[in-house]
Amino acid sequence: MGSTSQDPRYTPTELLACVASGFLEDGCSVFVGTGLPLIATMLAQRTHAPGLLIFFEAGSFGPQLKALPISVGDSRTLHRAISASSMHDLMSISQAGFVDYGFLGGAQMDSRGNINTTVIGDHALPKARLPGSGGANDVASFAHRTLIIMRQSERSFVGKLDFLTTPGHLDGPGGRQRAGLPVGDGPYRVVTQLAVYDFDEGTKRLRLHSLHPGVDVAAVQKNSGFSILVPERVAVSPAPTAEQLRLLREVIDPAGIVIGK
Repeated sequence: MGSTSQDPRYTPTELLACVASGFLEDGCSVFVGTGLPLIATMLAQRTHAPGLLIFFEAGSFGPQLKALPISVGDSRTLHRAISASSMHDLMSISQAGFVDYGFLGGAQMDSRGNINTTVIGDHALPKARLPGSGGANDVASFAHRTLIIMRQSERSFVGKLDFLTTPGHLDGPGGRQRAGLPVGDGPYRVVTQLAVYDFDEGTKRLRLHSLHPGVDVAAVQKNSGFSILVPERVAVSPAPTAEQLRLLREVIDPAGIVIGK
């Protein structure tokens, strides 16, 4: 049995947000979706990355996020923004290569970082219909690097996607280039409630990067529908600080819309 003991000072969702926020560098640009990616981005902007340049697909460019938007089209995405523009302009900026990070979630992900947010089951007669791509396909296609944040289980880490919504490394090394996508790193880090992952350079397969506190390798493998590469030495992810938790609970999401209560 794998160990996933949880520190009572924080929830798995709070840990997800805090660890993911650490990958956003001050002065970089990020195209962000709603939910967990947005929570992590807001936390980064309030801590180590005050110069983070945020894009929302509905047209907001460079806001200082005061309150949690409920969608990428929420008027709160425009607070102190550089520009209230359009989806066309923001996607054009992305296509031109000016986005450092695309920050996305997903319902399913395979071993090469390809994402499904369209359907569960057969496309013609699905068990469940999901929100679809939105701008995720465009963002992952054109951003220099993609950060993925999602909850990990055998149902979400799958050997084969029910539908390919958003490209990761596609079929492996050189897959993105063969598909005509711009040269970039593609999926860079995957953050779940159990661990952080990167991708092996030779195979483009998911590889364990760091374990979260209290989690072991057996738990990581148990909660995946495919085998995850494990290096000889694995680091431990940093635990949330008291200040990070205060910001999440009191400033960013006091109603518990994303992080819960």
